[in-house]
Amino acid sequence: MSQLQSQPKKIAVVTGASGGIGYEVTKELAKNGYMVYACARRLEPMEQLTFQFGNDSVKPYKLDISKPEEIVTFAGFLRTNLPEGKLDLLYNNAGQSCTFPALDATDAAVEQCFQVNVFGHINMCRELSKFLIKAKGTIVFTGSLAGVVSFPFGSIYSASKAAIHQYARGLHLEMKPFGVRVINAITGGVATDIADKRPLPETSVYNFPEGRDAFNSRKTMAKDNKPMPANAYAKQLVKDILSTSDPVDVYRGTFANIMRFVMIFVPYWLLEKGLSKKFKLDKVNNALKLKQKNKDD
Repeated sequence: MSQLQSQPKKIAVVTGASGGIGYEVTKELAKNGYMVYACARRLEPMEQLTFQFGNDSVKPYKLDISKPEEIVTFAGFLRTNLPEGKLDLLYNNAGQSCTFPALDATDAAVEQCFQVNVFGHINMCRELSKFLIKAKGTIVFTGSLAGVVSFPFGSIYSASKAAIHQYARGLHLEMKPFGVRVINAITGGVATDIADKRPLPETSVYNFPEGRDAFNSRKTMAKDNKPMPANAYAKQLVKDILSTSDPVDVYRGTFANIMRFVMIFVPYWLLEKGLSKKFKLDKVNNALKLKQKNKDD
């Protein structure tokens, strides 16, 4: 038996693995010799992964990270099943969109967004930390450009991603003494199905023709800007995982590196002006001014 064959497989946990980035990262990890616990609320979409790679490479696990008790149960499951109690990779990928005007986001929508995008990942890190420390493993977060730039009608989502960016950066520093790497993947356009399909509330202050047009242009932002295929993104991220380098932030996906430098060198007032034009808020502004003028006349 060769040395490669005799080496035990590295073990990964990937959340949000039923589609998009999580699905493709699971595939790429399996190709690179990992055994992956592919976690998601729905198991059916991951059956093809088990069929393709075998149950010794991909093991679907039903998990809703917005429910802390399910994370505790999963940690208990891993405690029983991980060889030597070691987990080599935790990929915090599960995500919840929230595309609404800032004034229209309900308590329920805000809580669900933060429960998945922030609290769920924090809980996963805490409950699985002993396994990662024992393996001197790697923790990855699917961050977002939205956590760096607050795009129109995405303030809640942006706030959740900014929060997890800062958590990842703090965790990166705190985990160094234990030999655990932390990677925050600040993600640009990637072809996934995360786009929010909920309509503009009828009571919204944007519920007039120009407002609805601006809102709809934001909802189609990702697919309108040549997003990177999810499998190409996954290949880049798995290279980051397999690398021995230890940056906290990596920029991946369409426009990620461009926006990285825009945020450094472009004054915010100028960036805001560009965003207003791109997302048709300039037309909203003109329509409201005209309405006020007609009212005054």
